[in-house]
Amino acid sequence: MIRVTNLLKKVSTSDGELEIVKDINLHIPAGATAAIVGASGSGKSTLLGLLAGMDVVSEGEIWLGCENITLLNEDERARVRLEKVGFVFQSFQLLPTLTALENVMLPLELRGLPNPENLAEHFLNEVGLQQRLSHYPTTLSGGEQQRVAIARAFAGKPNILFADEPTGNLDTRTGERIVDLLFLLNRQNSATLVLVTHDIELAKR
Repeated sequence: MIRVTNLLKKVSTSDGELEIVKDINLHIPAGATAAIVGASGSGKSTLLGLLAGMDVVSEGEIWLGCENITLLNEDERARVRLEKVGFVFQSFQLLPTLTALENVMLPLELRGLPNPENLAEHFLNEVGLQQRLSHYPTTLSGGEQQRVAIARAFAGKPNILFADEPTGNLDTRTGERIVDLLFLLNRQNSATLVLVTHDIELAKR
């Protein structure tokens, strides 16, 4: 499902070129769960952004299923993300002017899926937010906001789910509940899960 060959990402700085990720080769089968671990600043989030097509490589190839996303332009990569990829961010990335229900509905509407409201409501129910559908992000706790983000990621039924430090802004107990929910929904939906974390115990799962 995910195949990477000879991946290199470098950027220009005042001191010359900086290689952020280098010589990455990996294969993650469909339906598998993988963790990307490392210290802060080691390039984990950069690698995840490259895998999701949100950034462009300097060298190498990235295949998501049968699509070589390194050959695609920004619009084409956006189409692949919309159709095949779900993303859970550490900072939630909810739109503050939309309710929980509307935040989950938006990508479904952009894809033209039928009954987006029913589908969004179903996944918000799955994450235990059936009483928070009309709430705006500013009225939700951090854990509730992350549950909205997880519902949004799974509602489109992606083939691949990327999660970038999904518990980084949560307290330990809330973070554990969020991780349990993430793995449960992933098993139910048979997605390929790639998780960035600095938590070795989480990576072992």
